[in-house]
Amino acid sequence: MLRSEGEESHSAENIIVRLARKVFHTTDYYDGDRLFTVSDGKRAMTPMLLVMVAIGGTDILFALDSIPAIFGLTQNTFIVFTATAFSLLGLRQLFFLIDGLLDRLIYLSFGLAAILAFIGVKLILHALHENNVPFINDGNAVPVVEISTGLSLSVILGVLGITVLASLFSPAGRAQNAITNARHHATSYLDTEYTADPAERERIFRALLDERDQIIALGPKYRQKVRDEPALMALLERALARHDAAVARGEAAATVSPKIVRRR
Repeated sequence: MLRSEGEESHSAENIIVRLARKVFHTTDYYDGDRLFTVSDGKRAMTPMLLVMVAIGGTDILFALDSIPAIFGLTQNTFIVFTATAFSLLGLRQLFFLIDGLLDRLIYLSFGLAAILAFIGVKLILHALHENNVPFINDGNAVPVVEISTGLSLSVILGVLGITVLASLFSPAGRAQNAITNARHHATSYLDTEYTADPAERERIFRALLDERDQIIALGPKYRQKVRDEPALMALLERALARHDAAVARGEAAATVSPKIVRRR
């Protein structure tokens, strides 16, 4: 989690999907909403099924990862079970809810890494305090300091609060937010099925220009960051070209309309 994110961090090729591709015959294209299709005369899985496999695998890995973290806070089995169950039930819905916010909180991964390290230390200290392994201190408890639940919650809330505030008020966080919103608005503007309302499309384009101005105002460092993303630059250029073409068509229509009226 301490590593900086790149294109690979957003890849859908996680271990579950790679394993499924190796074991089963799969296709690289969708066939409507079908889970299986016929490719080269053979029955094959479509990416639709791989998406479901990836989601299920993510849920399983999340559960395996979260249970030790919860035990770092409480030993109550009922609380551990219900917390894990409810987190799995709401994981995907919560992700879509805060997906945009996660792009804004650029330092969140560092805070989560610190929390996980803290929980790991707490679990080790707790295991030593209740030691019954014969080759460690002859099977007797090791006199170590234990971290209380109240202190654990304070550390977690404190670290999260610091990383959130640092992300919200840092120039890098504002630049990342502007870049993310620019990508979103450019994609929406180019999507012909999004809306046919000229006023709404103009609003999206104006928002795109505002985000461009925000990035320019933050300085050359962040302008260069946008230039270093060829896919984003190409997307913005396509949106600008599409808008210029729409304006040109509107001006041509405005010129032709009075002529038609005069002829009538």
